[in-house]
Amino acid sequence: MDFERAKAYLLSKPQTELDFPFGEGVYVFKVKGKMFATLSVGKMGKEAETKPASELPSWWMNLKCDPDEAAILRDIFPSVIPGYHMNKSLWNTVILDGSIPQGEIERMIDNSFLLVVAKMTKKDQQFIGVQI
Repeated sequence: MDFERAKAYLLSKPQTELDFPFGEGVYVFKVKGKMFATLSVGKMGKEAETKPASELPSWWMNLKCDPDEAAILRDIFPSVIPGYHMNKSLWNTVILDGSIPQGEIERMIDNSFLLVVAKMTKKDQQFIGVQI
């Protein structure tokens, strides 16, 4: 999954808004003001300024996750690591390097979205149109 597909899928979730509270390079996806995903270029540092686009780091996506499932996903996929700049037990970083099937990434996005919505009031859940 590339950046454009990830962004489109994240924005397809009901009532999702795009925000940039951490600066223009970090896409933050929220539902009813609650973050469920971020999307940004992975660690790059100053050397990235001189590299061609083909050598730049992959896009990294932070997704909320059940702690037990988070650990399992890290064991299965080398491109799933503890959440970068996030609570490492509740968030995973998925490196979009093409090694994880698109369907699996979509499942992880769906789970992140549902975990955030599940913490909302029944009224907000109904507004979003999600049955938990």
